[in-house]
Amino acid sequence: MKKTDAPGPVGPTGRGVTGVVLAAGAGTRLGLGPKALLPYRGRPLVESVANTLLDGGCREVVVVLGAGASEVQSVASLDRFRVVKNPEWQTGMGSSFILGNQAADPGSHLLIALVDQPGLTRETVARLLARHRTGRITAAAYRRAFAEGGLPDHHGRKDNAGHGDNRGQSGQLRRGHPLFIDASLREAVCATVTGDAGARGFLRSHPNLVDEVDCSDQSTGEDVDTPDQLGLLQ
Repeated sequence: MKKTDAPGPVGPTGRGVTGVVLAAGAGTRLGLGPKALLPYRGRPLVESVANTLLDGGCREVVVVLGAGASEVQSVASLDRFRVVKNPEWQTGMGSSFILGNQAADPGSHLLIALVDQPGLTRETVARLLARHRTGRITAAAYRRAFAEGGLPDHHGRKDNAGHGDNRGQSGQLRRGHPLFIDASLREAVCATVTGDAGARGFLRSHPNLVDEVDCSDQSTGEDVDTPDQLGLLQ
């Protein structure tokens, strides 16, 4: 795994980038219904995340819905995006990941984002697109404090970019989202996706293909997973 602070010699020029918002979860642990409908700056959170991907440079955005899909579509303004419904959302994030990949232009790169990351900025998106190198994975990374005992704050949650796998001193750079997947790696990554793991298996097996881009100046990279994290929506 390599940290990169400078633009790569070859970016996504020549191929479009499709943003994929994974927004199918029911938000069971949070207990407030689908996270896609969490209120953020006067609108549903899914709108903010999807618009950020588009405004940051993605050519198109696929929004994968699942739990409460009909309600989400009736409340949120998603006309700018390609919306797909995951009938198997209860099997975990992996099925939404696969569906998003299938809905995207076959020749495009992918930028995977989570619907419950309100701190995502278009500057972060643009930075990842600019620093991506051909044939590799480019991941946003953030410096966040660790809770007492060496465990990450907010219960060490793990997700499809590998959150919660790294332990260390306060301020350690930790991989998060969005996750830029080169078009040439889409098939290989999806072959490893299962259950709720997303791309984690591929990232663990191929650390030499992963570049981390520090985006700590933009946000903490945290997502809204439990009631004590609702402050992230302010």
